[in-house]
Amino acid sequence: MNSEELMRLVKENQTYHPSGERYKTMEYRRAGKSGLKLSEVSMGLWQNFGSTNLFEVMRNLIFTAFDNGVTVFDIANNYGPVAGAAERNFGAVLARDLAAYRDEMIITTKAGYGAWRGPYGGGDGSRKHLFASLDRSLKNIGVDYVDIFYHHRPDPATPIEETCYALKQMVDAGKVLYVGISNYDLAQTKAAVACLRELKVPFVLSQMSYSIFDRFVETSGLKAFAHENGFALTAYSPLAQGLLTDRYLHGIPEDSRMSRGAFLKKDRLTDGMLQKIARLNEIAAARGQTLAAMALSWVLKDEDVASVIIGASGPAQIRENLKLNTSFTAEELAKIDAVSLG
Repeated sequence: MNSEELMRLVKENQTYHPSGERYKTMEYRRAGKSGLKLSEVSMGLWQNFGSTNLFEVMRNLIFTAFDNGVTVFDIANNYGPVAGAAERNFGAVLARDLAAYRDEMIITTKAGYGAWRGPYGGGDGSRKHLFASLDRSLKNIGVDYVDIFYHHRPDPATPIEETCYALKQMVDAGKVLYVGISNYDLAQTKAAVACLRELKVPFVLSQMSYSIFDRFVETSGLKAFAHENGFALTAYSPLAQGLLTDRYLHGIPEDSRMSRGAFLKKDRLTDGMLQKIARLNEIAAARGQTLAAMALSWVLKDEDVASVIIGASGPAQIRENLKLNTSFTAEELAKIDAVSLG
């Protein structure tokens, strides 16, 4: 039996069959000057995919994203809250429902934060931690390689040359196709890029927090440096942990992230912040969008950002967040700046 016949049998025996229309509305952007294309929206598995979540809910979220053209699934070794849980849950869905579509997916993972006990699992940039973490991730997900492997955060205690050479060897071993970094400031990024380029590593992405409320990649010069040096950004927290949605327009819902005190604290929702959210919501409504869809569109307004990473608690939330319009008038951008920066 050849590989095509085997793949046909796998597809016929899977209960999930993706939409035949899935590539008609999603846009795909190159990761900088590389040949790699990313769906402009990525499915983030940080929240709602861990050890405390229902498996069928996770499956439906992944199916909804894939049915709507999302090809990038963003994970990390520490996503849980039990470390590795998000990888294992995604791997279970992949094996059960999506194995035949592996070549249509960009699977990413990361290492750099604590993921297991002992001196080698606490998270750093050493060869030991990075290689051990990658091997654990491949087993968790059930794949031979990941498309993108990020060093999740800089490690001042480890020479950048050691980290970069470990990333090169992962690529050389065929376990990683492309390399990225995350949470590196401008100086750290410059050092990493110089080292990775010297080693001829396919470095393509920097993953950073970026939203209407968080302009660090702009003010630090990181976004301009990415543009000048041929790599792109992927943006996490593009909705500012939910502030850039209509969830908090009328207070704090009982089932919200803020009510649980997880990452988004109640002291963020000041009267001034509520006024900003309300005014931004008005701008979005005038564009025919929800606040969330406008906020995602804003991050994607130029090609320096290859993809925005969204989380979701339900399929409807994913579908609504995909109603993008990345074209803004100068007047709209000025109004958004006046609100968010004022």
